[in-house]
Amino acid sequence: MTQETPTTSTTAIAETPEGVTPPSEPNSPTRTRRVRVLSSMIFASVALAGILLVLYAWRLPPFSSAIESTENALVRGQVTIIGPQLAGYIVEVPVHDFQFVKAGDLLVRLDDRIYTQRLAQSIAQLQQQQAALANNLQQRKSAQATIAQRQAAIADAAAQAEQSQADLRRNQALVSDGSVSRREFDVSRASHAAKVASLAQAKAALEIARQDLETVIVNRAALEAAVENAKAAVELARIDLDNTRVIAPRDGQLGQIGTRLGAYVNSGAQLMALVPDTLWVIANMKETQMAKVRIGQPVTFTVDALDHLELRGHVQQISPATGSEFALLQADNATGNFVKIAQRIPVRVTVDADQVEAHRLRPGMSVVVNIDTR
Repeated sequence: MTQETPTTSTTAIAETPEGVTPPSEPNSPTRTRRVRVLSSMIFASVALAGILLVLYAWRLPPFSSAIESTENALVRGQVTIIGPQLAGYIVEVPVHDFQFVKAGDLLVRLDDRIYTQRLAQSIAQLQQQQAALANNLQQRKSAQATIAQRQAAIADAAAQAEQSQADLRRNQALVSDGSVSRREFDVSRASHAAKVASLAQAKAALEIARQDLETVIVNRAALEAAVENAKAAVELARIDLDNTRVIAPRDGQLGQIGTRLGAYVNSGAQLMALVPDTLWVIANMKETQMAKVRIGQPVTFTVDALDHLELRGHVQQISPATGSEFALLQADNATGNFVKIAQRIPVRVTVDADQVEAHRLRPGMSVVVNIDTR
């Protein structure tokens, strides 16, 4: 029977002392080449994955999309802060927190006793000015009657002056032949002079009466202005009295009531907020997303507070400037260390009315907006 010859490897292992690692075989060129190719493939795969991730994050081809999205979006509404125009004590608060109200409903009533008396005082002053205006009308009629009287007096004085003139002429003719004495002629001449003076006095009295009439007419304009002023004072007093009743300017839902019965409030104090049912969405889009955004494009948005409920809308308006342009403090980098930051442009989105769940929206809710720019 043929005896097998032990191999070199077996002999080496047998001859190696215990605890000493036997020497490994040298790597072959084929195995080294395979390791290098595998390493290159792994590196290329990682690099390609990184590039694809960057392209996806920046929405670059082949991952570019016609849908422009943003999480920087909120639901907005016409929230009206309700406050009194007058100062005073609150005597009635007939509403409660989060109540639905109609336009004209009473929200708060202030103590109106002072304003009621002011209205009564204004009405009394108006009546006084109206009486003065009516008295002016009587004064005008009286002045017109005086003028007529003065005109009659002038006619009488003129007739008497004409008669005395005739008597004077006759006496002057009779003096020459001795029929009338010189003394009678002087008396006749003096009487004529008196008649002429009476005529001049009557004419002067007529002019005075006419000036009195003009004074009455001018004074009437001042009295009419006083009456209009008194009417305006009455209206102001009535407006103040009406303003003691703070009413709802339109339909909507109230916020928290910020005042209580018996509290003293100043003019313009914030009593409560009224939120009508008119809502919209403001999406603050990056300027790099605005190239294809147009008015009227369809929009879908999801509401975080409603378990990501998806609703529909349309682009209504686009802001005429970026949000930074409307900031109270404008950025002015004067140090030279400029860092370019993508600006935000607000886009107003209307909420389509034919959606049952749209009534659950509330101003201030966060939404994610997707604008279809195709």
